[in-house]
This record gives sequence, structure tokens and C-alpha cells, in this order.
Amino acid sequence: MKAWAAGSKAGLEDLLIELVGKTLRVVIPVAAVIAALPLFGLPHAYDAFVGKASSLLILGAVSWMLFQVVDVGEQFVLRRYDLMAADNLRARQIYTQVHVLKKTLYVAISIFAVASGLMLFEQVRSLGASVLASAGVVGIIIGFAAQRTIANLFAGFQLALTQPIRMDDVVIVENEWGRIEEITLTYVVVRIWDMRRLIVPLSYFIEQPFQNWTRQAADILGTVFIHTDYTISVPALREELKRIVAQSSHWDGKVCVLQVTNATERSLELRALASSADASKAWDLRCEIREKLVGFVQKNYPASLPKVRAEFEHGNGTPRES
Repeated sequence: MKAWAAGSKAGLEDLLIELVGKTLRVVIPVAAVIAALPLFGLPHAYDAFVGKASSLLILGAVSWMLFQVVDVGEQFVLRRYDLMAADNLRARQIYTQVHVLKKTLYVAISIFAVASGLMLFEQVRSLGASVLASAGVVGIIIGFAAQRTIANLFAGFQLALTQPIRMDDVVIVENEWGRIEEITLTYVVVRIWDMRRLIVPLSYFIEQPFQNWTRQAADILGTVFIHTDYTISVPALREELKRIVAQSSHWDGKVCVLQVTNATERSLELRALASSADASKAWDLRCEIREKLVGFVQKNYPASLPKVRAEFEHGNGTPRES
């Protein structure tokens, strides 16, 4: 079956064959055990035990099959979207929704399995029925001890619907730049630029302000500030900026601007704006522009580097800034 699936071009066929193969590896042993139990000739006193054991085996097999169905459904949906693409907004939306839905289904299947297993025993049947009928009742009972966890669970559902963040989004959280690496039902893992991981409760993204640089699109403007003397030739510096970005692989060809944004008593403040396809390229482009503009000023306009002017009074020669 694996060989046939490998040669199949249909997107669903190989996943279905994988699902059937995994299912048979569980169903056949379970069926064999259940069929073999009567052959052992156990006394009738063990009939109840054998019946419950068989039911638990069947319940476990069914639950495992449901988990596999969820996994196959996730793979089938996500295989159509490339999270590594440059313009991956739609892919990040789908990945986030499917990821949260998968976790929710896992919880629902687990509750169903535990409740059904409890209902096999007379002593705890009422508890099993309560769990199966309304998981919310149990949630209320334990809610006083786990209020934050429950709040995060509800935040997970809200996040899946409103999507303030998505998988692989670029965010600023707690003054740290990073990407959304993982979203669980209770917390989010942010991969920071230096490869550290920041673990943030889901409710944080519902209750606290944060920056999302890829909410609508991945492209972004990079900003570079430099300070020079009043004697600098701004048009020459503007032409140099155009030359720098034109030769850079990090520029997307959309925005290239140099403006005088401030003039103090000592220097000019120049702001260079340049656009990139994503935040990572924007950072590299900013560093490249800053380095090359400073080098250009040093080489071609050394007299225009920032300086402090002073004039000497007649008399004691004490300098005074002007």
C-alpha cells in the first residue's frame, strides 16, 4: 500500500492509505484479543471482567482511530499551504485555525473516552454521565482552582476566531522581537531573534497591547536615522541611498526615501526609509544602509560629520559653545 500511495498523484489517497494502515495495525490485534478471550475457558465469574476489558479495548481503539482521523485531516488541509512562502498570509491564517481546532478535538476525544470508560463501571457511572453530558459542569467545579487555565482555554477559542496572531507572525512582545513558533490551548511560544523562547499565556494576546508586524501583510518599512553637520549635501546622500538599495538583495523595489526630519543647533537628523518583503530582510537592509551611508559620509564628506562648534571670547580664552 505504501508503494501504491507513493506513486499516486491524488492528494487524499496516500493519506487515506496511511490512515487505513495505522488503523489495521490497531484493530486487528484488538479484534484478535477479543476473539481469543473465550478460548481461554475462563470461569463464568470472570465474564463481567472479560466484558469490561473488551469494551475498554474497543473504546481505546476507537479513540486512537479518531486521533488519527484528526491528524490526517490536518495534513490534508495544510499540505495545500506553504508556510515558508514569502507571501504566506493565507497560509498562516489556515495554520492557526487548524492548529487550534486540532487541539480542541483532541480534548473533546479525550473527554469522550474517559467519560465512556467511566460509564462501564456502576460505581462511577454517574460521574461518567456527568462528564459526558456537560464538561462545563466539571469545569465549574475545578474552576476556582484553575481560573487562569480556563481563561486561557477560552482565549484560545477567541484567538482562533479573531486571529490577532497567527503561526509565523512577527511580533513585539515584552519588548522582544520574535516569531510565533507554536500556539497551544493555553500558551504561545515566541521564538526570539537570538533563538530564546518566550512562553506567553494565550490571554496576554487578548488583554494586552502588542505589536504584530505581519497582521495584514509581511512587507515592512525599515527606518535608519543618521546625524550629520549642516554642510552635508543632502541630494548627494539621497542619490547614494538609491544606489545602495538598488544593489541590495534585501530591498523589494517599492520605497526608497531620504528626508531631513529634524534640525538641532548642532546637527541635521536624516531619516532613510526603505521597504523589504519581510521583517528579517528589513533588519538586514537597515544595517546595510546605516553602514554604507556612514561610510559614504566618512569618505566623501568628512567635514560634514557631526561636530560641536565653539568660539573663543577675547580675554581669558575660555571657549563657549555656540
